[in-house]
Amino acid sequence: MDLPAQLRLALQSSNHPIPSQTWLTAIVTSRTPPPPFQSLLATAKARLLAADLTTPGLLDPSLATPLPENVSDPNLPSRTLTADVHVQVVDIENLSRSRWEQVEELEALERGEGTRGREIIRLPAPGQGDDGSGGADLGDEEGESQASAAHARRTAARTGGTAPGGSKKATHRLVLQDHAGRTVYALELKRVDRIGVGITGIGEKMMLKSGTAVARGVVLLEPENCVVLGGKIDAWQKPWLEGRLKRLREAVGSNPSPT
Repeated sequence: MDLPAQLRLALQSSNHPIPSQTWLTAIVTSRTPPPPFQSLLATAKARLLAADLTTPGLLDPSLATPLPENVSDPNLPSRTLTADVHVQVVDIENLSRSRWEQVEELEALERGEGTRGREIIRLPAPGQGDDGSGGADLGDEEGESQASAAHARRTAARTGGTAPGGSKKATHRLVLQDHAGRTVYALELKRVDRIGVGITGIGEKMMLKSGTAVARGVVLLEPENCVVLGGKIDAWQKPWLEGRLKRLREAVGSNPSPT
């Protein structure tokens, strides 16, 4: 079996979106000779999770299932997805917090801080673990893209607290987008641990499993019906944070916190 075919099979077995043959071939031929397969797979995963799913030629059209055309129709009382669908997060909101609390939470993220009670936890720069070492052992870009969120979760586990936005009692509403550009609201029906403001990146990839319920145009998320794959789109993260903060500050009549 050639390397592109091996990559396709490995990505499919780990619930990742399946890239086109052209994209896989470009990954394999970018270095001569190709690196070891595990390194190549890690690079493919990282680049795939950092890409915009709507990019022409990224995904194999024969294997990429879009959301139903009328998925957001509020007049449909209930339905279920008939196939697995890969989506990316384009917005997230913690509905269990007031607007002012959301402003404080996002301002902390803007400063590169997480909070646990009254204690400030400074998150490491991307690519650093708990000991300050790089995340290269996860494989190229994959280590860097996941290190900060992983550190926050480990800190919370050690101290008994939670990562930013990761309260067990939180309820999040997301806007999800498929590879065709179709968007839909999604709501946590049951808490999904890897979803949260400061945990979920904008552009992060998820797989909605076949059978996932949709009620009145809203996807109902549970740990059993979705797979959070990780990643984010760096070019989207800062504009989203700035835009969300601006809207929330206007809503509460707040000025930016002094620096």
